This record gives sequence, C-alpha cells and structure tokens, in this order.
Amino acid sequence: MKILKFLNDKLEEYFLIGTLVVNLILIFIQVVMRYVFKSSLTWSEELARYIFLWQIWVGAAYAAKESQHLRIEVFKKHLSDRGKDILDIIVIMIWAAFSIFLATKSGQLTGILFSRGQLSPAMRIPMGYAYASVPVGCGLMAFRLLQNLYKKIADLNRKEA
Repeated sequence: MKILKFLNDKLEEYFLIGTLVVNLILIFIQVVMRYVFKSSLTWSEELARYIFLWQIWVGAAYAAKESQHLRIEVFKKHLSDRGKDILDIIVIMIWAAFSIFLATKSGQLTGILFSRGQLSPAMRIPMGYAYASVPVGCGLMAFRLLQNLYKKIADLNRKEA
C-alpha cells in the first residue's frame, strides 16, 4: 500500500528532480571539460538530450496530474458552475483519449526502433530508449487524466446530491 501511495503521490516529482540534478551535473562537467581542459566528452551531450526528452514527457504527465497545463478559458466564464464542470469533464475525456492514442502509436514506433536495432551515434545505445519517453509519458499522462476525470465526476455527483 505504501508503494502505491508513493507511485501515486511522488513518482513524477522524484524522477524530475533526480534527472534535473543529473542533467545539471552532466552539463557542468561538459562545460568544464570543454573550456578548461579543451577536450569534450563525446557522449554527454547526447545523454543530456535524452534525459531532457524524458523530463519533457514525464513533466507533461506531472502537469496533467496537478492540472497545471495551459488552458483557454474564454467560454468558461459564460457558463454556470455545472456547465464548467461538464466542460472540464469533456475536455479531460478528449485529452485522455488523445494521450492513449499517442501512447499507443508511439509505443508501436518504439517497438519498431528496438526491433531494427538502431543505435545512438555517441553512446551506442538502442534509440528505442530515447523514443520510449513518449509512450511512457503519454501513458502516465493518460493515467493521471483518468484519475482527474474520476475526481471531477465524483465532485459533480457530490454537488448534485
């Protein structure tokens, strides 16, 4: 039960903080190597780029969890409280459906990359690991959106009761 609570509450936060620290150290070392020792690491820029990709997609899931994505709310100010709740539910449903679609299609692409054995230029690791950030991030985002959808529907039912 503690593990589930951790995954539900802190997974994205710890991942994002940890990868941010790793990326800062990695880039700092690269700058020192380049400007102080006049020699650069061949793999550090590529690794930093792949970590950044993972941060983007997991960060998008975290923003969905916290309901912090940008929204255009021109129409909402003209709706009643119930209308606002219904609009939010519709938006979350469409967004979750798109996230599931994107996770599925990007998962297929990632599978193709792993099966072809394409390697990254500097680190020589399978390119599928970089591309896997999209299906993992979108899958996690869909999960967080479905959690938000459940909460919105429960709140709407509670308000009506």
